[in-house]
Amino acid sequence: MAKDGGSISDGVLRKILLSYSYVGLWIFLSFTVIVYNKYILDPKMYNWPFPISLTLIHMAFCSSIAFFLIRIVKAVEPVSMSRQLYISSVVPIGALYSLSLWLSNSAYIYLSVSFIQMLKALMPVAVYSIGVVFKKEAFKSDTMFNMVSISLGVAVAAYGEARFDSWGVCLQLGAVAFEATRLVLIQILLTSKGISLNPITSLYYVAPCCLAFLMVPWIFVELPILKENSSFHMDFVIFGTNSVCAFALNLAVFLLVGKTSALTMNVAGVVKDWLLIAFSWSVIKDTVTPINLFGYGLAFLGVGYYNHSKLQALKAKEAQKKTTQTDEEAGRLLEDREGEGAGKKTDSEA
Repeated sequence: MAKDGGSISDGVLRKILLSYSYVGLWIFLSFTVIVYNKYILDPKMYNWPFPISLTLIHMAFCSSIAFFLIRIVKAVEPVSMSRQLYISSVVPIGALYSLSLWLSNSAYIYLSVSFIQMLKALMPVAVYSIGVVFKKEAFKSDTMFNMVSISLGVAVAAYGEARFDSWGVCLQLGAVAFEATRLVLIQILLTSKGISLNPITSLYYVAPCCLAFLMVPWIFVELPILKENSSFHMDFVIFGTNSVCAFALNLAVFLLVGKTSALTMNVAGVVKDWLLIAFSWSVIKDTVTPINLFGYGLAFLGVGYYNHSKLQALKAKEAQKKTTQTDEEAGRLLEDREGEGAGKKTDSEA
């Protein structure tokens, strides 16, 4: 009996260690991609300030790997999707994703890593607000008050930013808005139609679309400058490893959400943000002021409360679902018993 108890404990321990491994892997890769992109784009570091080109390289690499895994190796099954569904559902999502990546990568040229993470705390505000507009979220005054508190915290953090750049802030806020809209449209255009994409199939369908959209601004904005800068040569080590990290991050997201939960990813995201702020201050030597930290602390509390509220709502929904299922099973059982009783009564009368 003790042996069985020990084996159960070992199984639980293994599951906990695996969960922490997924969390650690995602934090490491997300951390690496953010710092790596900052290193490449920042004029004071690698000094290659071409965010569209960097995003194009990522999308081309991810498209190629996804095509290889799905069409050549056949390691992953493609999703059955008509051309009309692709144009009406995937193309808008791809357009928003390309804009989000372009603007967020551009922000690294103007803002510190720590301040960008603070601005990203507005993501729940943007997702909720856009969800209300598209009628995917119900308007609640207490939730809106929470959103206002998060916004206030970010505003205080922005007020205390030593390296404030209005254009960089506009770029990052635009990236947050486009990403939030993309997340809401995924629910409307894909999830509601029963279409579920894992990271490989998502990259297979979305990455080529992003590549096509990004080619337009790239031709007019960055290609002429790259042509003039004849001294530039593609560093395959830098851009190759950067692309591998970006692709691996997509797989890590799938592992983390698939093996744990979206809430775990949100909590891990908070840990990652604080680590990035500490790294930005201690290693990159970005200035982080006490007002920065106070403002982000307010936003952090608001985001934490929002995640807690979402978890409670999810638990209540699951409990209601189980209750409904139990009632339905009890009703069917009662009907079966009544049917059996009526059958026996008919047999006795006969």
